[in-house]
Amino acid sequence: MRQITALFAIIAAGLNGHAQEAAPSEPKPVPRMQAIPLPHQITSFQLDGRELTACHFDSADRRVFWYPIRSSREASLTRMGHPHDPLTHSHHNSVWISHADVDGVNFWGDFGKALGQIAKMEISREGYEESDEFAAMRMVNHWKGEDGRVMLIETRRTEVRPLDGAKSWLMIVDLEFTAPGKSITTFKPSGFGLMAVRMARSIGVKDGGGRILNSEGAVNEKAMFRLPAHWCDYSGRITNGADGFAGITLMNHPANPQNPTPYHVRDDGWMGACLNLDSAIEVSAEKKLRLRYALWVHDGIAPQPEIEAIWKKFTVLPQVDLTPVKK
Repeated sequence: MRQITALFAIIAAGLNGHAQEAAPSEPKPVPRMQAIPLPHQITSFQLDGRELTACHFDSADRRVFWYPIRSSREASLTRMGHPHDPLTHSHHNSVWISHADVDGVNFWGDFGKALGQIAKMEISREGYEESDEFAAMRMVNHWKGEDGRVMLIETRRTEVRPLDGAKSWLMIVDLEFTAPGKSITTFKPSGFGLMAVRMARSIGVKDGGGRILNSEGAVNEKAMFRLPAHWCDYSGRITNGADGFAGITLMNHPANPQNPTPYHVRDDGWMGACLNLDSAIEVSAEKKLRLRYALWVHDGIAPQPEIEAIWKKFTVLPQVDLTPVKK
């Protein structure tokens, strides 16, 4: 009996010693902003453990998109699909990047001829960044034609940066396009592409009595449809509380090919920043296309001076380097 007791004492002493060796001397704090990979090809951007948005990149989908978009309330400010035409407008995927005519291939829609797919190819080991100030994810996407041919290679970085907690935050999207080999790929003129937002039904002008406002002071679709602006804000009711209002501002960066750029907006609840409404843009290995957009997600119906101040803050943020990180 004494031998067994002594043996247990030796084992316990060894385990305690091992635990002491393995324990960290100073545990690191958890970053306030995290980009957390989830099952089914989703990355969740969380502030203090609460999701603000998530990036979806399932290989079965035609495009990468972000859903939901939350301010300080749980309801999403965006939705999947058109509230009155969910079938033929199934491509309205909350917040998304696509284009209707890339050398005759349609990356915008889900139905019809010559449809393309924007497929995630890589999220590298260095693709995630987390800190108290922001969280980011870097990915490489291939824009493929119906025959599987790669037409464009896109490097995309999504950064979520709180300004005032969940009440006010930026989602900054950096993009760089190149074409494979010696090929030249052309974005043909179109009003559909490149970055677009489908608002929640309750925020839409027609369905919920919301408001669209652009940087030129124009209000709602008729006054601003396909006219140039630095930014466009869509705000409205998201809950029935006295302060149950929120909105999203879609911002174009001055370094983009067109600034101010035409905005394709509708009273039925969507807005898009047109990449090239009237002229073609060629992309090749020698002639890369660099773009930067942002969403400002906010509580309340934001006034024009406040939105303008946030847009200016966005324009002076340092541009990130999208050069691939060597492993």
